[in-house]
Amino acid sequence: MRVEIQAQALQSLDYRDALAKSILFYEGMRSGKLPTSQRIKWRANSGMSDGRTANVNLTGGYYDSGDNVKFGFPMAFTITLLSWSVVEFEAELGRAAELDNARAAIRWGTDYLLSAFVPPSTLWVQVGDPNADHQCWERPEDMDTPRTCYQVNPSKPGSDVAGETAAALAAASIVFAATDSSYSQRLLATSKQIFAFADKYRGSYSDVLGGAVSPFYTSYSGYRDELLWGAGWIFRASSDKRYLDYISQHGDELGGPGSSYNTLSWDNKYAGVDVLLSKVKKTRIYHSLSLTVRAYKSRADDFVCSAMPGRATITPGGLFYHGGSNNLQYVTSNAFLLITYGRYLAQAGQSVSCGGNNGFKPGQLISFAKQQVDYILGSNPRGMSYMVGFGTKFPQRVHHRASSLPSIRTQEEHISCSGGFNWLHSSNPNPNILIGAVIGGPDGSDNFSDNRDDFSQAEPSTYANSGLVGALAYFASTAAGNNLRGS
Repeated sequence: MRVEIQAQALQSLDYRDALAKSILFYEGMRSGKLPTSQRIKWRANSGMSDGRTANVNLTGGYYDSGDNVKFGFPMAFTITLLSWSVVEFEAELGRAAELDNARAAIRWGTDYLLSAFVPPSTLWVQVGDPNADHQCWERPEDMDTPRTCYQVNPSKPGSDVAGETAAALAAASIVFAATDSSYSQRLLATSKQIFAFADKYRGSYSDVLGGAVSPFYTSYSGYRDELLWGAGWIFRASSDKRYLDYISQHGDELGGPGSSYNTLSWDNKYAGVDVLLSKVKKTRIYHSLSLTVRAYKSRADDFVCSAMPGRATITPGGLFYHGGSNNLQYVTSNAFLLITYGRYLAQAGQSVSCGGNNGFKPGQLISFAKQQVDYILGSNPRGMSYMVGFGTKFPQRVHHRASSLPSIRTQEEHISCSGGFNWLHSSNPNPNILIGAVIGGPDGSDNFSDNRDDFSQAEPSTYANSGLVGALAYFASTAAGNNLRGS
């Protein structure tokens, strides 16, 4: 189908500008005491008593999306994927002068995750009652809803959130290995402790915490993918063969290799595991691996075959469409995986097999990823950038409390829980621009309403940006995205 691309899309896209803004976004999502280096000035300190009711310091970290709750599960996934972006594209981020900013975004999350773990087996996984929070529309600086703290422990296990937290800390330990070795070692050591807890006391956190996390971040895929994910990242960070042996011994039991998936998300990590372990498999110390581990290359191929045009659902305008709320979170994570796997394949001189004579060369993966990134930045039927603050036409009514309400810097008067709804339901543009935020995006027919009440299209999230950072770093470094290395 021929689709008309409007004027903004025909202009050259500035990937470096988009990259800088995609990282800057995280400063608008911060909780806790803001540093003097804070660049988004309409935000102020918030959540300064978090953890006090539980006698633990849980200040800091990130709000997950448009609300004021700190959900540990998606926060940890955000840090894992941001860290992976730095691991894969450190040089590219450096050339764009964004490496320090990316590290700062990661450390804001890892500092919080470290404080949330009380050895040997207590992990604080959430701050804030989401049901009460969602009955209010107020700035994080004003919030007076219950800051209830939730934990997983041996009697209330949460292998999914603990496994993801272990993955996040292990991945981040690689990021800081060359610049802060003591911090890197602390991250890795804590990661191993949390993983041991996750594996010994198995269970899903949404089963034990119930309505505190469901339906907001229910672990629909269970915890088995996070155990593989955590073990994979600890091995990548440490080269400790025990974690590779764990994957080899428990792979079938934990769900891999098995059915493939066409997305990577805060809930389902199998596609990420497949791509991560396909890289592991190619290094020289793994020649004696079992068939279980060697099969991850085949599963990574299955992911690609399911995520590329032919099998995947593609909108008339060319966007990968997973369906449901916040579709662009899947687009960004898939773009990152396709670029990363495409580079792995190119380095190994391999391609993707989809059965018979069907398949894809590495350059085709990267080209499709570029198409998805370009769509987000404005190369789409509406000519609209779905990154806030990028280009001349972008969403104005973002479903985000702090962005949609007057800044405490300009209006110090307290805005009440119910009083804020006047702004939620207003048709006026947000008074504060949440620069760099990738929102939920258009529907399966490329339609978008720019309606603040429609959270499925208008709400940003930390995890929607995390994969895009790596993709933008790559394209910013490849001759404005025109020279696709790995073809």
